[in-house]
Amino acid sequence: MDGYESNKVTVEGTNEEEVAVEVPLTPIEEIITPIEVVLNPIYFEFDKSNITAKAAFELDNLVQVMNKYPDMVIEATSHTDFRGSDRYNQGLSERRAQTTRQYIISKGIDASRISASGKGESQPAVDCNPCSKEQHQLNRRSQFLIVSGNPKNM
Repeated sequence: MDGYESNKVTVEGTNEEEVAVEVPLTPIEEIITPIEVVLNPIYFEFDKSNITAKAAFELDNLVQVMNKYPDMVIEATSHTDFRGSDRYNQGLSERRAQTTRQYIISKGIDASRISASGKGESQPAVDCNPCSKEQHQLNRRSQFLIVSGNPKNM
């Protein structure tokens, strides 16, 4: 629905049945903060930079926001966990950021409205050593900083 973040639910039944289902939707404005567009986490698989189906679903919410606010410019930042060398992780995060940017552009957003930067392991969500599997996953993420055009600041 226009103006709302996408959502999905599982419905049990058969093709012959009609089932009424209520799907709660969050207004887009609630995912915009003064500094970023907050999506459900966009996580990457270990040592990968491809966009998963779950990530695509979330990135489509960013596309909706950017379509609603045509002056909004975003910087997509991608991060890695601590495994691997600093140099390798920097390169991996750059690939993740560029893949994220290309996905947004492929959905019709002008390339001038989204930049991408890899942060490697320099800005962890969880500073841990040693890290659990879950902590590593939290560090492999993307964030969407609002560079300009934030409707909350106008």
